[in-house]
Amino acid sequence: MENFSVSTNQRTELVDISGKVKNAISDSGISEGFAVIYTPHTTAAITINENADPSVQSDIKLKIDDVIDNDPRFRHAEGNSDSHIKSSLFGCSEHIIIDGGRPVLGTWQGIFFCEFDGPRTRKVHVQVVGK
Repeated sequence: MENFSVSTNQRTELVDISGKVKNAISDSGISEGFAVIYTPHTTAAITINENADPSVQSDIKLKIDDVIDNDPRFRHAEGNSDSHIKSSLFGCSEHIIIDGGRPVLGTWQGIFFCEFDGPRTRKVHVQVVGK
């Protein structure tokens, strides 16, 4: 298993981690199989989406903050219930097929770490399985 850290600068931020995941897959020596990309945080997530146009990430951030705001009715004492909800909706992991030692991603797809309670330094784990 490969591990790396992601540092964020904003409360809500999408960080492209595609290169780090590709390196973890390459370093594993696995040519056929799959990889699990996982973050062990309750206010963060992993997602796959377009990485060609950065305005897609901006639009996602804008809309997720509009749809799930920090509602004053929330009872969680830390004041970050909106971050927990966002994390649950996006999910803490993604699976990617590996073929020829490379992740199978669409032309415009990238892998993103999603921060919903930053800025922070977070962990990401990549477990590669196969032959």
